[in-house]
Amino acid sequence: MTDDQISLTSRRSALKFLGAGGGAVAASALLAACQGVRDSPGSGGGGAFPDTPDWRFVFVNHVTTNSFFVPTRTGMADAARLVGIPEPQWTGSADGNVSEMANAFSTAVNGGVDGIAIALTDNNAFVEPTKRAFERGIPVIAYNATAAGNHPLTYVGQDLYQSGFLMGQRIARDVTSGLILVGISQPGGNNVQPRLDGITDALRQAAPGVTVLPINTGAEQAAELNAITAAYDGHRDAKGVYAVDAGSTASIAQLFTTRGLQGQVRAGGYDTLTDTLRGVQSGALDFTIDQSAYLQGFLSVLYLYLYRVSGTLVTPPFTDTGLTFVTKDNVGPYLTADSKFEGGAKADLVPMPSSIPLPPATGQAR
Repeated sequence: MTDDQISLTSRRSALKFLGAGGGAVAASALLAACQGVRDSPGSGGGGAFPDTPDWRFVFVNHVTTNSFFVPTRTGMADAARLVGIPEPQWTGSADGNVSEMANAFSTAVNGGVDGIAIALTDNNAFVEPTKRAFERGIPVIAYNATAAGNHPLTYVGQDLYQSGFLMGQRIARDVTSGLILVGISQPGGNNVQPRLDGITDALRQAAPGVTVLPINTGAEQAAELNAITAAYDGHRDAKGVYAVDAGSTASIAQLFTTRGLQGQVRAGGYDTLTDTLRGVQSGALDFTIDQSAYLQGFLSVLYLYLYRVSGTLVTPPFTDTGLTFVTKDNVGPYLTADSKFEGGAKADLVPMPSSIPLPPATGQAR
């Protein structure tokens, strides 16, 4: 969808579909609306939204170069194009440095930006910057990670503890006793620690004979394979190797594939990096968990836009971007589509299947 195909007023008119539902449902409705407007470029739409300035939004991230966030950045760019504002700035820290993130946050506030999305990986560092932002009329929302005692308008991301708890229950199906290793890129960080806590709590209930050994893999994606390899070599008796972040999970897939450990040691983790998906397909990983990274960028931009265009009347909802277990049974479309929605290279329309598997009943994990 390009600017030549859709007028600014038409793009904004498409946003009326947001009222049909919140969260991920809203994203689907908006994309459908966008498609409809593109098919009728002369339809106009009557200007449901007023003209606005070129609002500048900033995303403050904890691992700015991590490949997990490729679809998040695509989503924020797509949403900005949809509503006719500049692509948001992407800034923060490359290696989880909270001080660098706080400095980037303060720079955005002092620069008078129009909205900030922040991954609240720390409980304390962003409280005062957020207060200053609101004092200056700058809305702030949390994405990917949130924190108790902070003051974002809302959160757009996975329910991290619950996802870890469900992962722990899944692990308990395969491992009922013995040692498991769990890679974690930033121990104590609000983006990953709640998952590890959830795993531990679930196993304490469902498989108390399992011992969880956390492995600090570090925030630099390139070093995670070495950390995972060293941990496994030091604990060859481990019954399973798991991870709570994208890079650590991809590293497990690489290690198990290289050493031919498929079917010998249980494994699983998070997110949809290419090595991870190939690991699921080959059986190196039993599963990975998709948290819809694209929506974390796309919806965050839409929520900031609507909050501003409505003069604070449209308060954005708390949005859990979900949890889908990707296994050998359903990994195929992730790989064949190579879609931008999951960090792939293609922006093509992804064909719908001839039939759709019935989702779990409300309140159950996918």
